[in-house]
Amino acid sequence: MSRFLIAAAHKSSGKTVVSTGLAAAFDARGATVQCFKKGPDYIDPMWLNAASHRPCYNLDFNTMTPDEMAVLLCTKSEDADLTMIEANKGLFDGVNIDGSDSNAELAKILKTPVILVIDTTGTTRGIAPLLLGYQAFDKDIQIAGVILNKVGGSRHESKLRAAVETYTDIPVLGAVGNNPALDIGERHLGLTTPAETGQLDAMIRGFGEIVGASVELDSIQSVASRARSLNPPLVPSPMAIHSGLRIGIAQDASFGFYYPDDLQAFEALGATLAPFDTMAAPKLPDIDGLFIGGGFPEMQMAALAKNAPLMADIKQAIEAGLPTYAECGGLMYLCRSLKWGDDKYPMCNVVPGDAVMCEHPQGRGYTVFQTLPEHPWERQIEQLPAHEFHYARIDNLPKHSVFARQILRGHGTDGQNDGIVIHNLLAGFCHMRNTSQNPWVSQFLDFVKKNRLP
Repeated sequence: MSRFLIAAAHKSSGKTVVSTGLAAAFDARGATVQCFKKGPDYIDPMWLNAASHRPCYNLDFNTMTPDEMAVLLCTKSEDADLTMIEANKGLFDGVNIDGSDSNAELAKILKTPVILVIDTTGTTRGIAPLLLGYQAFDKDIQIAGVILNKVGGSRHESKLRAAVETYTDIPVLGAVGNNPALDIGERHLGLTTPAETGQLDAMIRGFGEIVGASVELDSIQSVASRARSLNPPLVPSPMAIHSGLRIGIAQDASFGFYYPDDLQAFEALGATLAPFDTMAAPKLPDIDGLFIGGGFPEMQMAALAKNAPLMADIKQAIEAGLPTYAECGGLMYLCRSLKWGDDKYPMCNVVPGDAVMCEHPQGRGYTVFQTLPEHPWERQIEQLPAHEFHYARIDNLPKHSVFARQILRGHGTDGQNDGIVIHNLLAGFCHMRNTSQNPWVSQFLDFVKKNRLP
């Protein structure tokens, strides 16, 4: 399996733009490119998905074992010509001080060569000690090349190349200049999503043309071909024990934070996903259960509020006992109202609280929770990892609200609890990942089957 990992010295080095451009450039040459993203992330994978025309999968130490990451990498890359993993933050960054959850550790576990994307703004000869330090810090990492990014012009590029070639043995695989056409744009949750940019196909094609003309694609292909073999354990395929169940899923510009392998787990277990648009659908489709993931309801709250018939149908269905799971943006949508700045709009009014967008994150990073006896799905009381990233808080919840999770790390809904339970609804800020440690998809489907409405 030909593969490489794109990393950097620090966050905001332009990795996602370069990675998206590389995926688009190789795709334009006729190669089948399979992309992965390290860590819990929804937005960057959307760009890689759009560029490669294939789902981008996450590799995350917090929720996955090394074997699970190797299995996912190999199984999803079986029919690919080239596999690319995009790191998060810097090569040696991670939560643990020993680097055991860093991008470098991922490269070692997956036996994958590293290509560094270096933001060269304000740098010339200084790039050499940076690269030498990265090589010396962990000699087990194969730094196979460097892409100079945000280069200020031909003179700047020549100085950078001379410094790298004089003092290091790392090949320069390309130089990408400062170019406004490579600007994705950012807002409160990070990069804008592909759905928000407009002219998506033209934008992705432009990334591919600019990056493809600025790097040595054949040399990158050669680096990837030198990756060592992986032999992950065999994993049996799940049985389709939930055939016949239909799960409604909100998928639109407001709600799009879903892990593709989680959605594939629904289908592997026999369930059918029924997508609907929360801003256009007049009512829910014919379903046995409902899943509303995260996203940006605050960006579309006027359009969401305008579709009052759907909100009324959702409220009626949940109050009638429809098994429902909602994460983050889904929780906000199910609240009584959503407020951002001076604007406030009514929402579904299932959760008796008001979602309020704040200037600073209210919860951000990895979480650990312990399930409580009130958890509606059948499961043992245990500690489970998840993650959260939300600027919203929930005001005016009743004092005696029922929660399914006790937060041991992170913030959740109120700093101590998460997972509001109402009827057959579980709604919280924690984002879960379907893994061997937390097979939440099968547990939710078991709950749906047990509580499906007549």
